[in-house]
Amino acid sequence: MSQKWIYAFSEGDGKNKKLLGGKGANLCEMTQIGLNVPPGFVITTEACLACLEDPERRLPDGVLDQVRLHMAAVEEKTGKTFGGRANPLLVSVRSGSAMSMPGMMDTILNLGLNQDTLQGLIAQTGNERFGYDAYRRFIQLFGKVALGVPDEEFDAEFDAVKADAGVKHDVGLSAAHLADIADRFLKVVERVTGKPFPADPYEQLTIAIKAVFNSWLGKRAVDYRREFKITSEMANGTAVNVVAMVFGNMGDDSATGVGFTRDPGTGENVMFGEYLVNAQGEDVVAGIRTPKPVAEMEREMPELYRQLVELRNRLEAHYREVQDYEYTIEKGVLYCLQTRNGKMNATALVRTSVEMVQEGLIDKRQGLLRIQPEMLEQLLFPRLDPKAGGKPVARGLPASPGAASGIAVFDADRAEKMGRAGEKVILVREETKPEDIHGFFASQGILTSRGGKTSHAAVVARGMGKPCVAGAEGIHVDVHTRQAVVGDQVFGEGAVITIDGTTGHVYVGEVAMIEADFSDELATLLSWADETAMLKVMANADTPRDAERALKFGAMGIGLCRTERMFNAVERLPIVVEMIVAETPADRQAALNKLLPIQREDFVGIFKVMSPRPVTVRLLDPPIHEFLPSENQLVEELDRLRHLRDTVLGMQVLHDAVDFMYRTRDTHPEVPLQADPALVDEAIQKKEAMLKKVRALFEVNPMLGHRGVRLGLTYPEIYSMQIRGILEAAAECQKAGIEVHPEIMVPQVCTAQELKKVKSWVEAIQADVEKTSGVTLSFKFGSMLEVVRACMRAENLAEEAEFFSFGTNDLTQATFSFSREDAENKFLPMYNQSHILQDNPFEVLDEKGVGRLMELAVNWGRVARPGMKIGICGEHGGHPQSIRFCHRVGLSYVSCSGPRVPIARLAAAQAALTATEAGGQAL
Repeated sequence: MSQKWIYAFSEGDGKNKKLLGGKGANLCEMTQIGLNVPPGFVITTEACLACLEDPERRLPDGVLDQVRLHMAAVEEKTGKTFGGRANPLLVSVRSGSAMSMPGMMDTILNLGLNQDTLQGLIAQTGNERFGYDAYRRFIQLFGKVALGVPDEEFDAEFDAVKADAGVKHDVGLSAAHLADIADRFLKVVERVTGKPFPADPYEQLTIAIKAVFNSWLGKRAVDYRREFKITSEMANGTAVNVVAMVFGNMGDDSATGVGFTRDPGTGENVMFGEYLVNAQGEDVVAGIRTPKPVAEMEREMPELYRQLVELRNRLEAHYREVQDYEYTIEKGVLYCLQTRNGKMNATALVRTSVEMVQEGLIDKRQGLLRIQPEMLEQLLFPRLDPKAGGKPVARGLPASPGAASGIAVFDADRAEKMGRAGEKVILVREETKPEDIHGFFASQGILTSRGGKTSHAAVVARGMGKPCVAGAEGIHVDVHTRQAVVGDQVFGEGAVITIDGTTGHVYVGEVAMIEADFSDELATLLSWADETAMLKVMANADTPRDAERALKFGAMGIGLCRTERMFNAVERLPIVVEMIVAETPADRQAALNKLLPIQREDFVGIFKVMSPRPVTVRLLDPPIHEFLPSENQLVEELDRLRHLRDTVLGMQVLHDAVDFMYRTRDTHPEVPLQADPALVDEAIQKKEAMLKKVRALFEVNPMLGHRGVRLGLTYPEIYSMQIRGILEAAAECQKAGIEVHPEIMVPQVCTAQELKKVKSWVEAIQADVEKTSGVTLSFKFGSMLEVVRACMRAENLAEEAEFFSFGTNDLTQATFSFSREDAENKFLPMYNQSHILQDNPFEVLDEKGVGRLMELAVNWGRVARPGMKIGICGEHGGHPQSIRFCHRVGLSYVSCSGPRVPIARLAAAQAALTATEAGGQAL
């Protein structure tokens, strides 16, 4: 028995999207629950893969025979004949993979038309204009998708006829005009391809099926899968859906539309969508005409609006998810052509999750799992400052919320090139096409002069979380001259513009932005996440202001406070330099005595903000030469100073030069503006001392050299100052009645002997501070694990450390023997593209190598200290996939940058939910 390649809508399994594709599976399911779906059938993804594997791209044996059998069944259900002159059957041929990829693959409508069936269609409907309108649409779409004829060839002929007729839109063209266009299109096809347009309907269908299969490997589909990380395990190949045509362009009692069961931009539970009277579906999604909001249908077609509301309610109640659906009204009859889970931005996803839980449509588990954690980053994008006072030059439809500024670019290729070069660009088009997808990825936002909220541009932009203003008809976009005209203003390519996808406003120039606010719905959702998660989520924060922001994002403490960041402030750097160039311990201590009160105040500020949450303070980590200018810079500065000293110059010239030098590198603020040669000599002496120190501190590989605890043991006075600052700050807070939980963390540890030595200083300073302050301090002492040997000796280190924190940035470098900067700039992209490595290990935690070390260290550490607190504070702490691994191996917390805290909170909850469902232990 031959393989079954095809399933009728009445028999296909609506849950099997891998086989039938999302569109086909949903057509089957909608048919089987009684919705009014035109009859049709699905050719499976297995047939697609078999075709694509064939060197000549032939359809598998048996496919065409099964097509004829199923087509006969459709003919029987419709009472029409495919290829028949009387009462002809026309079909659409549509793509559909397991994962929704809106607009990325091909669709052909009105298939089956030729000169004979055209006359039958006209006789059947009594509508000559409708017949020629369908015919010209079919020739163009089939010519483009199946025969490779560029759209521009058709557009030139179409525009010529519209110009002769003196009309702007196709609805103003007569039957004679459309017949002329169809004839011109047929000649275009023959001229470009060298062959006449295929007339046999089954030949058309065979070519169309192959074309749709081939679109799975088209550039825009491949780019989309790469951008959204859709793997072959998630979706492989596209199904083909052959559906009896119903027509929205048969007159004023016909229409076509796209709807969402809730607003995909805000999540509001309202009827949302757009429609066009006397049009076909491609007109709406392609943005060729700006459609009407669905609310107008209630006035224009009240009974059909009532039916549409009923359809919307049934879809959402059945699928228990926001649906994106397409429909056609043919002479007063409503048909549902497609439904799929709606692509929404993060704002809408969060709001719908919360409200659908509150409505009882889904439970909290489903509410948490339906949002990809990374999408929450969209909610933290800046918005336009309402006080900025900018005046918009135009207004379009607010198609995708958010605001963005950038250089106006008028084609997708240039947008991609400039975006990759680091430029911020806004893609400006009349209407976007699926072929523009690579330009979307590279742009900050999208602006179109035509199209609506359900156009291709709007749907894809919302899925990416990028601002989009569509249908800004006050803007005339000329892609050939690369400029746009708004009233009496003109902006060309390279001009900076700002778009606000929340209001639809367009501005010339850059408009000031402000930070976004947390919505009530996001706060609710994340509170559910915190109730579910086993991992705590901390933040990396180095100042009181950073700590305040971290609290706003919901941090449960600070998992990494980097003390070296405190040294880099302009007013502190000279003291740090003084400490580094000191030749004696006494001179070094004098500089440290100046730094101590500064550091203590830093810690007091952070402890107060985070009270009563824990704060993990890492002692100085980087090599101290990082606080000094480079050798080349010092040599150049010395050459200039010596030249000034040795050359007879006017005092004003000398003053200007020295003043300029010190303003560009303010390492000696003590030099007055009215400089003189004696002061220049003094500056030379200091620069020479600094150069000597830089050369003495030189290391071939500083990241593996004199840093972290090694530096602290070499210069114990540095670590002693920091430890004292932490403990004195804790004592000051405790005396003021502020609950604090400081944790002192030692970096770059490789042996327990290092920890013992630092711990002895901590204990001595603790005793002194407690005696002086009269309070009993409560704090923890722990170690970073970022050296491979430390992981292998975790049981031994746990005898000294009360907690561990994995520094996975350095641990990854050590495990792979990669220098991160060199690897990412030279060979890592090639490794990823060649699948030597699946991911960049500095972005996604390497579970098989680095992760294995972590798992061993966790188990061994807790042998010596049961229940030991263990966390992670590298960049992986905010990555959802890495967070799932941290949950699995039983870490206590993750720590990440403040803006990624919401992402980590949701990811931690999802890790707990999916681990439990997979039969794993919720640790």
